Amino acid sequence: MQCLTAPCAFRFREKASVFLTELHPAAGADERAAILARLRKRDFDASHHCSAWREAPSAFGADDDGEPSGTAGAPMLRVLEGEDLVQVLAVCIRWFGGTKLGTGGLVRAYTEGVQGAVAEARAQGLLSVVRVWRQGSLDVPAELAHLPFAVLGAFPEAEILGQDFGSSGASLRFRLPPDDAAALEAAWRDRSRGGRVRWDLKGSG
Repeated sequence: MQCLTAPCAFRFREKASVFLTELHPAAGADERAAILARLRKRDFDASHHCSAWREAPSAFGADDDGEPSGTAGAPMLRVLEGEDLVQVLAVCIRWFGGTKLGTGGLVRAYTEGVQGAVAEARAQGLLSVVRVWRQGSLDVPAELAHLPFAVLGAFPEAEILGQDFGSSGASLRFRLPPDDAAALEAAWRDRSRGGRVRWDLKGSG
């Protein structure tokens, strides 16, 4: 996955209509709403403010903003999905020039707008890889508090997040790349004589 580190824009003209596509980092709904409101106020004379967003692979949306259904937001979203961009809002602002583009022409134009903006972001070095982690805990009796450290030591990319002690023993919190999860489970079962990794229900990015 990739995310955007700063806003960028791409402008082009298609049969007298002007298209301005902007990409903005946006982590949540409030941030997206604020950006859209600001752009609508700034470019109040535009015909459409079409948008698409991806917060995560399973959280996304699109809006045609008055264009024929499926001709603007959906193709914009497909570009974001193809680039695997997350925490991003794409807004394509159109000033209608008097010549209709047809449904196929609209799809091509809105696709080109986001593709152009992504190319600009890449050229400016504004795309950053989002690291995905699995987060969990290893629980042991207090006298074996050293054991999780020893097991996780065999996984160079694992990160220790902290260790807690309670009445039931010690719990070491960690995160590591998802590809290492199965190997850790096997190593932990072996070293702890049947113990299980307690995975968080929600991973971290």
